[in-house]
Amino acid sequence: MEKNAKIYVAGHRGLAGSALCRALRGAGHENILTKNSVELDLRDGTATAAFFDRERPEYVFLAAAKVGGIHANNTYPATFIHDNLAIELNVVHQAWTHGVKRLVFLGSSCVYPRDCRQPIKEEYLLSGPLEKTNDAYAIAKIAGIKLCEAYHRQHGAKFFSVMPTNLYGPGDNYDLENSHVLPALIRKFHEGKRERKTAVEVWGSGSPRRDFLFSDDMAAACVFLMNMSDAMIFEQGNTLVNIGSGADHTIRELAELTARVIGYTGDLAWNSSKPDGTPKKCLDVTRLSALGWAPRVALEDGIRIAYDDFLKRYENYVKMN
Repeated sequence: MEKNAKIYVAGHRGLAGSALCRALRGAGHENILTKNSVELDLRDGTATAAFFDRERPEYVFLAAAKVGGIHANNTYPATFIHDNLAIELNVVHQAWTHGVKRLVFLGSSCVYPRDCRQPIKEEYLLSGPLEKTNDAYAIAKIAGIKLCEAYHRQHGAKFFSVMPTNLYGPGDNYDLENSHVLPALIRKFHEGKRERKTAVEVWGSGSPRRDFLFSDDMAAACVFLMNMSDAMIFEQGNTLVNIGSGADHTIRELAELTARVIGYTGDLAWNSSKPDGTPKKCLDVTRLSALGWAPRVALEDGIRIAYDDFLKRYENYVKMN
């Protein structure tokens, strides 16, 4: 990407989008185009077309999405599939219509089958049934992947998809009803510490294994890939790249580490009546590693940074009942 190129980051206020903006600015890109959902509703096809007509971005990072944790996905499946399909269809089509040089679509590791072979290779997509608790969101994300693939095959569009593993970091969502596991743990242990609780409830059995990646590492990988040559990215028609740390941890290990970082010394009360989700999910990052990229932030260091961000942004927001 040229340093003065106009780059549109869709979803710039979210965890992934805000990290992408930091990574781009850190790489010397200042002509970054952003719009919040009030200024531009990407579910609205007419508004999205007018935006591309007016702004003419040269590169697009499609991080805008309706996202949430296991509870939100399981409770609002219609909202998750509708909103995400609409956003993808509108942005990808308008990017092609308006001659965008490259587009990278951010998918999710939940697109892979529930009982997928481990570690998960890109070619395992659609090789088995999805996890039921988030299948609506996953199907929408799979549609986005196939949309980029189809525009590349039929029109030669330089559109490709990345599959980030479980992300965390600055700008995360700490709402206990709708957040992912790590930000939920950060908030629960913070409140447990402040209220001097003898025990904090943690959902599930603690046995599922997950790969966690700091959001700024993910963003650095996306910028790295956007600057790769066509031959490297679209090798043999492959338009999909996993982004992960290459290692996994049990939810129990994650919870114990998070409690230690925050300084919560009480017990962890595991509520096994709550769903675990996919038993094991660790991405194979051989393709990304072969291109020359590796993450920099260790999990414990990343949790410390995320907790500092939580304190700065939510100390006045999170009220004790």
